[in-house]
Amino acid sequence: MGFISPIPTDTRGNPIKTGSQQELGRNDFLQLLVTKLRYQDPLDPASDEDFIAQLAQFATLEQMEKISSGIESSAKWDFLQMQSINNMMAANLIGKEVKADYRGLYLQSDGDVTINFSVDEYAEQVRFIITNDAGETVANFTRDSLGPGSHTVDWDGRDTRGNRQPEGFYAVEIVATDGGGQEFSPSMSMVGIVEAITYRDGGAYLRVNGSDIALGDISAIGEPGSLGNDDE
Repeated sequence: MGFISPIPTDTRGNPIKTGSQQELGRNDFLQLLVTKLRYQDPLDPASDEDFIAQLAQFATLEQMEKISSGIESSAKWDFLQMQSINNMMAANLIGKEVKADYRGLYLQSDGDVTINFSVDEYAEQVRFIITNDAGETVANFTRDSLGPGSHTVDWDGRDTRGNRQPEGFYAVEIVATDGGGQEFSPSMSMVGIVEAITYRDGGAYLRVNGSDIALGDISAIGEPGSLGNDDE
């Protein structure tokens, strides 16, 4: 049975996929079915079997959309539940000793931020490169003559021109040079006591040794003194 299609076609009769017609939903399917019935040939109408089959397809499509919507809602609910559980767990970490492996830092709207790092050997110079979310270098500074062990350095939150940078996360790259001019990578792994918990954008961050560490960056948890010390 011939009918007039509301979908644009090319010279060969193939549908042209443009705009919202790239994906057909329940309403599009129903519109096609109604249009087909409206323009069917009175002398050659659709058979009952064809009509029932098309209704069955419509019912199946509707059911699939409901299942898809249900799965999406369930995934969002599971994510919120997991986020809530993580936040509650983080609150119990205050006063605990943790080990963290991190490559970034959170800059508050005011004040300095502390970078914790350690070197396994004497470093003639250690260079710090701080970049923003766009990958742009906002700060680049050095420290000289550092012995093996744990160290800290404060960043005042200003770029190379002295302009205060906006609050947010910044990536940190550390490159050290030994006495012979060879480069090596210091570790940003640190051990410290959780001083406080801060919640941002639904996530929990632990204040450790003056730095805000994401909960996902914590690699070990114990009682004070149980995880040792980066100098060891």
